[in-house]
Amino acid sequence: MAVSSPEFSSPLEAFLRQQLPALSGAMRLQKIGGGQSNPTYFVDFDNRRMVLRKKPDGDVLPSAHAVDREYRVMRALADTALPVPPTVLYHPESDVIGTPFYLMERVEGRVFADNALPDMAPDGRRAIYLAMAETLAQLHRIDWRAAGLEGFGKPGQFFQRQLRRWTQQWALSKTRENPAIDALLVWLADHLPDDDRTTLTHGDFKLNNLMFHPTEPRVVAVLDWELSTLGHPLADVAFNTVAWRTLPSEFGGIRGLDLASLGIPDEHDYLAHYYRTVGHDGQAEPFHWAFAFMRWAVIFEGIAARAHRGNAVADDAAAVGALSLAMAQRGLEAIDTPVPHF
Repeated sequence: MAVSSPEFSSPLEAFLRQQLPALSGAMRLQKIGGGQSNPTYFVDFDNRRMVLRKKPDGDVLPSAHAVDREYRVMRALADTALPVPPTVLYHPESDVIGTPFYLMERVEGRVFADNALPDMAPDGRRAIYLAMAETLAQLHRIDWRAAGLEGFGKPGQFFQRQLRRWTQQWALSKTRENPAIDALLVWLADHLPDDDRTTLTHGDFKLNNLMFHPTEPRVVAVLDWELSTLGHPLADVAFNTVAWRTLPSEFGGIRGLDLASLGIPDEHDYLAHYYRTVGHDGQAEPFHWAFAFMRWAVIFEGIAARAHRGNAVADDAAAVGALSLAMAQRGLEAIDTPVPHF
């Protein structure tokens, strides 16, 4: 959908021509659909193709939609082996388009919206999934201090802090009762792990937040860093593998599909590949999946709350928000689901 509002496009174009004087041709602005978080746009000139990410309009939850953190972490990772889009600029004020925003270079490639990867051969699907596991391991091996990310989060006690944060988010976004979320929060508080390992974590590491090479099963950009922080790698691991534990009707999971015939590794093989590649000690336990599902449930409640306030990013926000109930139930199920050890 083209954005033609003079309140948005004209001030933006004037600002960009001042900041990037080599731009030529008329600006073309196109909203990118599919996301539920920070509104995203293609910004094209004759000689440059970029992507803009901004905060949603209206009231948002405290600490949510942190475009400044996205920009900082991608700048810090530019000189590492992890593929991220090159950053262009960050504007912290609301004077140009109504909210803070940043620009990054547009990376060419494929983003897969369907975890089942239709219209792909089985060996291609397997290669895509293994590349995702390898990229997650690559992220968790980054020396975050050497990358200049001191202060990007607090080392240690990650789950304690996160549990406080998500409990607060639940209270702020709550539009109805959800006893399963309440039960999850109580159980998680009573089963906090002792492991205090700290790595850079993405916070939303899933297939559709990765861009793959146009023809090769290779990740060329890790996208959507809004929830990144210094945290525990197993939070990312469990969040990344939620798709194996949810149905296609539950936000596109792959549970119940014939993974062997599709060529998609099962959860055991996928985790084994990640653990071999990352080389760290420690493996995900029921706590980590219960925590991941609690986060999903609260995230979906936040989407429902934004729909209720009228400033949702996507048109299907109300329907997506209803998934909170299903995700919270999956979290309770994860508590009693045995996990393999390698």
